[in-house]
Amino acid sequence: MTQASGNKAPAELLDATEISSIRDTVARAVLDSSSTLRAELEASDEAYLKLVAASKIAADEAANILQESITGARSAGHSWDTIGAILGISRQGAQQRFNSPSATSSSVKTNVAPGRKILSPLTAFNEMAALEREGKLGWHSVDYGTLYHLVEASPMQWEHKRLPWTPGQSARKRMEADGWVQIREEGFPWAYFKRQLDLPALSG
Repeated sequence: MTQASGNKAPAELLDATEISSIRDTVARAVLDSSSTLRAELEASDEAYLKLVAASKIAADEAANILQESITGARSAGHSWDTIGAILGISRQGAQQRFNSPSATSSSVKTNVAPGRKILSPLTAFNEMAALEREGKLGWHSVDYGTLYHLVEASPMQWEHKRLPWTPGQSARKRMEADGWVQIREEGFPWAYFKRQLDLPALSG
């Protein structure tokens, strides 16, 4: 695993075309939220309130994606200094704003119920291997956060899979049709799934 060298601003990580594409896509999504919104803006003052409502939803979702992206970057081993530089704020400011206590392994270790344990520290690069190993021993993930998975004991073996986030429910429905269960409803850039196998857990 390699970290980006130095602290970089968004313009150093994304080129002008990529930045423009993101902005255009967000604006297009807002304007296309209703098939008639563009036309309504020509004649209806109510349409501008609809535009505000659609923009608010877009801003809320962008904030959620930013939080999940930062959680992902932390899971990949990046420091708060690096993340703060990208955001244009200090390390301390980034940590205070985006480090949710509920998403860290240290905050859940004090409340681990019997039959559960914390797998930590994990990163985006070794978590699936750890879940594969523990799944054979009967442990399956029930929650996760920065650098950890919370797993629960079972008499059966389990397998785990993560997929890149995709819009809509089609990917999730295909997984569920094959017996997979999504571990958590929300997730970006990954969605995590688990499936019980018809095999007794190995002793470990």
